[in-house]
Amino acid sequence: MQYSYGRQRSSGTFFGVVLSLVLGAVALGVFVHHARSGFAGKLAAMITGRPLTIISAPDVVEKIQRLSRLETVVYSLDTVVEGGESNAVLPDAPAGDRLLMVVHGQTIAGVDLSRLQPDSVEITEGAQGRSIRLTLPPSQVFLTSLDEAKSRVYVRETGLCVKADPNLETATRQKAQGQLQAAALSDGILDVATKNARATVTAMLEGLGFAHVEIR
Repeated sequence: MQYSYGRQRSSGTFFGVVLSLVLGAVALGVFVHHARSGFAGKLAAMITGRPLTIISAPDVVEKIQRLSRLETVVYSLDTVVEGGESNAVLPDAPAGDRLLMVVHGQTIAGVDLSRLQPDSVEITEGAQGRSIRLTLPPSQVFLTSLDEAKSRVYVRETGLCVKADPNLETATRQKAQGQLQAAALSDGILDVATKNARATVTAMLEGLGFAHVEIR
C-alpha cells in the first residue's frame, strides 16, 4: 500500500508540475503579446531574452508618422541671376533698370511621413522571421530659400531717364529661388530624397525587429 500510495502521489506531483508549466507558458505568452511598451514591455523583453517588436500595421504606421516631415537631402547652389526691366521703345542705356545678383541658396527635400496610410503597410510571418512591405508617400520639396548673408547685388545699372525700381531686387530674389528649385529638380533631388528616406525607414524597422524589410 505504501508503494502504491507513493506512485499515486508522485504521478500527481508530475502532472501538477506539467500543468503549472503549461499555464505559465500561456500566461507568459499573453503577457508578452500585450506588453508592447513601458515597464511591462521592458520586463517582457528581459524574460524572453529578446526585444519586443511591433506586431501590427497600425503600430508601425503610428511610429513612422511620428517622424513627420523627414528631411533627407539638402541641395546647395551658388549662381548669378540677372533681373531687369526694359522700355519697349527706348534702349536700356537711358531707360532700362538691370542688375546682377550673386546668390547662394538651398533646396530641402524629403518625405512627409505623416501622410503614410495603414493600407501602405503589409506584415507577414515566416519561418525566417517577420517581414514587412511598406510603400512610402512620394518625396517632395519642402523649402527653397536664399542665404541672405551670402547673397548680394553684384552690379546694378539704371538709365538716366528712369528711377530705380525698389521692387526689382525682391523680384530678382524670387527669380533666383525659382531657378534654384528648378536646378535641384533637374539634378534629381526627389530621387535622392526617396532613396535616403528608404534607408532611414529601413534602419528603423530593422531596429523594431523585422527580419526582412521592403520599402517601395
